[in-house]
Amino acid sequence: MALDYNIIGERLKKARIDSGLTQEKLAEKLDVSIAFLSRIERGSSHISLKRLSQICDILGITEGSILNGSSNNSENYLSSEFDTLLKNSTPEKQKLIYKIAKVINED
Repeated sequence: MALDYNIIGERLKKARIDSGLTQEKLAEKLDVSIAFLSRIERGSSHISLKRLSQICDILGITEGSILNGSSNNSENYLSSEFDTLLKNSTPEKQKLIYKIAKVINED
């Protein structure tokens, strides 16, 4: 499975905000530029596992929560992203998403 750097970036940004850190403060703690951190959060720059581990240590989260969307296992992969997507969609779009998912999930 390839890493989706956009999702990783979104999760890192959410974790940073949840921890009360600005990009400036986190970049300072990591000794990187704000621009570099911004690119990671946007998914336009790849992040090494070493750097991911450093960020997770600072934010007090696990690498699994960033990579899988779950701290315990990968069964909930993208669960919160789907919840957010559905909550922000119109009822018509929710029906379309459901129909597409149903077709894809048929055995």
